[in-house]
Amino acid sequence: MNYYSIIYKPYLTLSQFSAVEKKKTLADYFEVPRDVYPVGRLDYDSEGLLLLTNDKQLNHRLLDPAYAHEREYWVQVDGAIHQEAIQQLQKGVPIHLDGKLYTTKSCLVSLFTSEPIVPDRFPPIRFRKEIPAPWIQMILTEGKNRQVRKMTAQAGFPTLRLIRHRIESISLENMQPGDMIELSKHSIYQNLFHGKQF
Repeated sequence: MNYYSIIYKPYLTLSQFSAVEKKKTLADYFEVPRDVYPVGRLDYDSEGLLLLTNDKQLNHRLLDPAYAHEREYWVQVDGAIHQEAIQQLQKGVPIHLDGKLYTTKSCLVSLFTSEPIVPDRFPPIRFRKEIPAPWIQMILTEGKNRQVRKMTAQAGFPTLRLIRHRIESISLENMQPGDMIELSKHSIYQNLFHGKQF
């Protein structure tokens, strides 16, 4: 039987259920059937939305780059990011992937006019009175290894905190780290693929 749920992966947690010495994994927070795995991943030091399923077709559709889908990230950066850097990120920047240079696809980037409401993080980012730490929203249609962090660093504003807020029409909304919501197949497919048949 197919299983579907969304979770808010906490900070400093590996995107896997198998145990790793001295590191927290999803198994420390969530209990799911044995054949259920996360679709894609979030880095150990990133947090936010992850989809758990045993639906191989769904897994393929979401991981195959041919089926580009939106992923929205809320990113707290180090320093007062300016419009020039935002435009640079939108157009695409060169990042290193497996020792080769790769130019990221164009994406949507905007500065939050007021700080978004997000859960507290433990430990929190290091506060420095003289250096701003604004939030930007980034909407990508690709997901390379540590892509967002590499992109903001390339633009001169390293990432301090990274939250994946949304995948297509599925978002964290009011979820807190460690929360899980089970969903129906219909709801998942409707929200991810907008009723498209495949």
